Amino acid sequence: MAKLVNRQNFMAKIKDTGLGIFTARDVQALFKVSKVSSSFLLHRYNKTGFIIRIKRGLYAFPDTIPPEIYLANKLYAPSYISREFALSYHGIIPETVYEMTSVSTKATRRFEKLGKIYSYRHIRKEAFTGYSVIKQQGYSFIIADPEKAFVDTLYYRILFGKEPMSRFNKDKIDIKKVMQYAKLFNNRKLTAVLITTFK
Repeated sequence: MAKLVNRQNFMAKIKDTGLGIFTARDVQALFKVSKVSSSFLLHRYNKTGFIIRIKRGLYAFPDTIPPEIYLANKLYAPSYISREFALSYHGIIPETVYEMTSVSTKATRRFEKLGKIYSYRHIRKEAFTGYSVIKQQGYSFIIADPEKAFVDTLYYRILFGKEPMSRFNKDKIDIKKVMQYAKLFNNRKLTAVLITTFK
């Protein structure tokens, strides 16, 4: 197998596909090798530093690590970027947010990868909506719309006993959309706080 899949061939073929990160299954499909062989190859290349392991089962080339905003969706799926990071991204809040904040229908998790913190809050399936796919620098990522990011953030603030946001750009938020998204949480306190906020 080593003769069939040398380093140059491995790198060229994967980069030609446009995969920012790849898995053993990708290697199986591209090089027509067994699951065991693909796992062995990835382990060997990772051990020598030719590729890096971002998390269990996910790999990338050291010179072409995808943007953090793209990795956020891939590290824990299904998920979409939301909460404070999305609000900052959309210019709703003035602060720069360094933690990659997301929501997921899976359990709440927090990772530190490649010097960056990625946090994921559990969200009910009925509320897992209100996001768009954005393409940037050749990579696509899923991020909450401004209104959904606002509602998501407020919901978790209420849930954990924190004060609602005091500084945000109301001009960039459609109040009707906010109230529609709020209904998905079926939370009276959330609705009441939103009504007060947008009086």
